[in-house]
Amino acid sequence: MDKSTEEKINRLSMLEQNSSQLSAQKQSFQTQLMETESALNELKTTGEAYKIVGNIMVKADKASLEKDLNSKKQLLESRIKSVEKQEGSVKEKAKALQQEVMKELESAKNPKK
Repeated sequence: MDKSTEEKINRLSMLEQNSSQLSAQKQSFQTQLMETESALNELKTTGEAYKIVGNIMVKADKASLEKDLNSKKQLLESRIKSVEKQEGSVKEKAKALQQEVMKELESAKNPKK
């Protein structure tokens, strides 16, 4: 195997690690989004609203809290879309690089006579 192929394999490994990191980040954002949506639903059914500030819970204006949660929801949805785009790009690069490496390995196994 030549040096170029080894470098490509290393790049492929890095792309796969990057993809895993992006996937974990997306999962974290999705969890936060579900929690935010759950809080918004709960807020609709309750009379009083409280917000956690540091280590304490304080009474909060329901409309203000709803506005904050909706802003957070939009931000999370935007981050998820951004991570999904990055994830797609990384996967495309990895797939193309994998195909290159496979061709190089095949041609190394079966050199033209």
